[in-house]
Amino acid sequence: MGGTLISGDERREFAGVSIDSRTVQAGELFVAIRGERFDGADFAVAALDAGAGGIVVPRGRGPGLGRGPVVVIEVDDALVALQTLAYHVRRESGARVVAITGSAGKTTTKEVTAEFLSARYRVMRNRGNLNNHIGLPLSLIELRLGPEIAVVELGMNHAGEISRLVRMAEPDVRVWTNVGEAHLGFFGSVDDIADAKAEILEEATPSMILVANADDERVVARASAFAGRVVTFGIEHPADVRAETVIDRGIGGTRAHVTTPRGSLDVTIPLVGRGNLANVLAATAVAMEFDVPLDTIAACAARLHPAAHRGQVVRLSAITVIDDSYNANPTATRLALQVLAADTNASRRVAVLGEMLELGDHATALHEDVGRAAFAAGVDVLVSVGGGLAAALAASAVTAGMPASAVRHCQTSEDAAEAVVKLVRPGDLVLVKGSRSVRTDRVVDRLKAEQA
Repeated sequence: MGGTLISGDERREFAGVSIDSRTVQAGELFVAIRGERFDGADFAVAALDAGAGGIVVPRGRGPGLGRGPVVVIEVDDALVALQTLAYHVRRESGARVVAITGSAGKTTTKEVTAEFLSARYRVMRNRGNLNNHIGLPLSLIELRLGPEIAVVELGMNHAGEISRLVRMAEPDVRVWTNVGEAHLGFFGSVDDIADAKAEILEEATPSMILVANADDERVVARASAFAGRVVTFGIEHPADVRAETVIDRGIGGTRAHVTTPRGSLDVTIPLVGRGNLANVLAATAVAMEFDVPLDTIAACAARLHPAAHRGQVVRLSAITVIDDSYNANPTATRLALQVLAADTNASRRVAVLGEMLELGDHATALHEDVGRAAFAAGVDVLVSVGGGLAAALAASAVTAGMPASAVRHCQTSEDAAEAVVKLVRPGDLVLVKGSRSVRTDRVVDRLKAEQA
């Protein structure tokens, strides 16, 4: 870490690494990083009181912290020290790393890829969405536990961030799911987002592999710059791993015949929507590179289940809810609306759509586009949640052709929950989706309480 040992035994071993004094475990190394609203060094004593076996603090903050065998290390920058430590653990581990980026589907693709690979290997995946400049190093440090493969996602909302993560993780296989409007408020255009995502191509050698979405023209246009081998996946365009004869089953998931360079397979996927089918195709391409048999992939695909609040189908006493409330961007919301459109069994299609954040000057137009998409998807009842942008979404749906009586705008998720429990009828299919800070999960919780 480029640090200086201030006190303690240099031979001391640690049980793990933590950056949170509230959750640090006995014997762990506490790294006191500085955040936007806090300075970790201010909590060094609390970490020691909790049983930390060592602490890493900025230079000048170490004196007086040493307690018996406790190790105190001073560094120039605690965050850089954490990232450097992760890089060396990754290098020493001998594990192969699969890194996934994209505007939508990263977490699901990570989870599915890890499931497929786990059929043959010891696999580690980053927890939740620990995918940024802090979360990724914490994940990579877990490679000390000896997995053969690590599957991680790389997130970003500014140019240059993927570059830093790629240098840290040195991925052997890179997966690029798509390009969409997520975080558009930090960029001038969607092409600028694509250029930032294209940093996944950097630092590559001829032995490395890129798994790329053949259906995304921005991905295809940039993939040719990759120094290694490119493997494509897709539904609409020719690809190395391609889904054909796709049957959309609404909340029942999808079925497809998948062709690959190693043969074909029929898959039944319980995850909802074609977006998730694309995620499974990407994971299939990765698994094939690690010699997972096609019949094993098909069997694993049939057993998949969504992560919490990421397209979960919740069957209540009188209605069915698609809980996709973890987060939202325009691309992912349009895909979720397609799931509603594909379902033919519901009495009515109800969409509860929360405001989408970080879209900058494009926010109003993108919300209006989603409103039109709701009408095109055959939504019978629309409830928008949030401020003026959510109101613009609702108004756009009415302009597109939805009856005004079927559209309602609520300022908060609490208000929306109150409205939705009164609006729903037996047999309804209810989609709930919105940016995390809008807390549309509260609508789901209220429906569960009322319809249990």
